[in-house]
Amino acid sequence: MMREELAQRASELRRSRTPFVHATVVRAQHPTSAHAGDSALVHADGSIEGFVGGTCAETSVRAQALQVLVSGEPLLLRIRPGEESEAVVDEQGAVTVANPCLSGGTLEIFLEPHRPAPRVVVVGSTPVARALAALGGPLGLHVELTDGGAIRVDPEDAGMIVASHGRGEEPALEAALRVAVPYVALVASKTRGGAVLAGLDVSAADRARVHSPAGLDLGARTAGEIALSILAEMITERAATVRTPEQPVPLTSVDPVCGMTVAVSDSTLSTSYGEAQVYFCCEHCRTSFLAEPARFTA
Repeated sequence: MMREELAQRASELRRSRTPFVHATVVRAQHPTSAHAGDSALVHADGSIEGFVGGTCAETSVRAQALQVLVSGEPLLLRIRPGEESEAVVDEQGAVTVANPCLSGGTLEIFLEPHRPAPRVVVVGSTPVARALAALGGPLGLHVELTDGGAIRVDPEDAGMIVASHGRGEEPALEAALRVAVPYVALVASKTRGGAVLAGLDVSAADRARVHSPAGLDLGARTAGEIALSILAEMITERAATVRTPEQPVPLTSVDPVCGMTVAVSDSTLSTSYGEAQVYFCCEHCRTSFLAEPARFTA
């Protein structure tokens, strides 16, 4: 895959809010098949588009990239030949792993996670709704405006803010509460908000989760100030709440031939043996295992 094609593919993934890790070779000590500037995209399922080395190097990149996708933190990965041992983290945070399959050479690869910005659904086309959309982007949020007619709510959304002034409020609030969106707010006066909440077909506990009047008490008057107070309240709630990571912690297995730790994914080489699935770092190890399985399972 050419560099321009890879860049276009990365743009497509960002537009579709699909998480991935951009892996770039920043240093290659020969002999190695990769060169500085080579890059690849590592997906959440472990599949790799692009090139950062042969299958041996890919195995190390895949295992570390899946961890980076969970943590959300970039990482400089050094891959050197040698018997596998525990990954070593230096003072600057770079991680060095030994790969028993490498024939020689050392690679340094920068792993940069790209995770979609937290999505906030805003219902309405009012000045407050538009101000929320304008302020959300600079705060690292993906604000999606909807009129409530074709609302799409996901439990991983960061928030649902209903600012429609009486239009479709109940269905939107109920949809957000049913899937446990962490921050749910209704822009309304205390009196009108109370009446809307009383009519919701939800439990008392869920009803109590709705912030109405919405926003911190900042003395806000204009649409922009109200939007700012709402986003400040949502950010405060998010900071105080620990949520399960969007990406599951990646599973690993040990290649029985070379002893290397590999990521368990659909794209990892494997074979069935008895009632177990056995995973390998490369085709050579898989072939060796299939030739003498008893030797490696004793």
